[in-house]
Amino acid sequence: MTIQTRVPGANAPQTIPDIEALAVATQDELGRQRFCSALRRHAIQEMAGALERDFTDRVRPAAEAKGESFTDWRAIDRAMEGEASYRFYSSVRYNAQEMCFLSVQPQVERALPAMIDVARDAAVLSPAGGSLRLDPALVAPRYVDALDVHLMPGCFHNEYAEDDVAQGAVASLGSRVFTANQSHRSWGGVARVISRWLKTEHPGFMPKRMLDIGTSSGKNLLPYVQAFPGVEAHGVDVAAPLLRYGHALAEHEGVPLHFSQQNAEALDFPDGHFDLIVSSFFFHEIPVKASHRVLAECRRLLAPGGIMVHQELPSSHLVDAYEDYFWNWDTLNNNEPAYTAWRAEDHAAMCVTAGFDPAGTFALILPDLGAYPDRGVAFAWDEPGRPMHGRGGWYVFGGRAL
Repeated sequence: MTIQTRVPGANAPQTIPDIEALAVATQDELGRQRFCSALRRHAIQEMAGALERDFTDRVRPAAEAKGESFTDWRAIDRAMEGEASYRFYSSVRYNAQEMCFLSVQPQVERALPAMIDVARDAAVLSPAGGSLRLDPALVAPRYVDALDVHLMPGCFHNEYAEDDVAQGAVASLGSRVFTANQSHRSWGGVARVISRWLKTEHPGFMPKRMLDIGTSSGKNLLPYVQAFPGVEAHGVDVAAPLLRYGHALAEHEGVPLHFSQQNAEALDFPDGHFDLIVSSFFFHEIPVKASHRVLAECRRLLAPGGIMVHQELPSSHLVDAYEDYFWNWDTLNNNEPAYTAWRAEDHAAMCVTAGFDPAGTFALILPDLGAYPDRGVAFAWDEPGRPMHGRGGWYVFGGRAL
């Protein structure tokens, strides 16, 4: 593991510019991005609703009249795969997602030399007091390297220039288009939900040191620093371009985040090093075998009384057959081959296998911002009208080191 170093130029700034602001889109590019956002939102909302109605009102009654049953998602998948409604929905959703990332590439390419310079200065100067540790010898695991996860061209880790940050910029700016500027994924919304829950349910909990696994550019770390003043915040990822980009962002914001390039299956931190370990949308991207190793590492790294909270996609056994079918679309269509196998697991039970006491494990839906704690009870699994994950509530699982 090495610390990225560079001798700054004579005119190197003592404050770090906003690396994200350098990638300025033209008016045509902005129009294209807004179209991509609207198209993907239409696919994931209106078209997804129309697909469900087509199954409920037409496909299912006709199939049940022939003696077929739909007790699991696979039966629904078999019934729908040849239907025009499914094929049209899948084509639009797939292409819209791919276009979201493609739409930001021109502005990133134009600004790339300037962004690399900013990231280099941030790595040397670190005026906010953060750090960046990169490991040039680290080989990205095959489940990252074998395909473009999320249909993002080049995936997260590939580098095409010295000290490259291009994939960090494409991931960050493309995700903003992808989510139609909603905050829940890219801009710390998940962290605000979890930190609010932690402060409400565990009012005396004040972590001194925390870790975000699969941190990407670290935007999910910032709300924890705000929620727990003084916490030493660490983020790990296998992708150097994401970490360089995230370090520059944090130094610009004046927040001391500590980034290191590591595989979460085997981390170099000492036992009991963290009071809080988190992640968001991470585990469904890796094989189940790797997930077991990561959770075992979390247990090793968690100090007595520490808490682990991972935001994820809900287990299959917690949702009905159609919701299960809806989520598993990504397995075959979004370059996320571990998706279905991950969701088939009992995540609280996985925590027990990793060494957590059953009494301290949990799997629950947290209400979105503005709905907790007042509506906390209404988000129980058996509560009628419980919102689907991502539509007013967020699924989390984890455990406490008792």
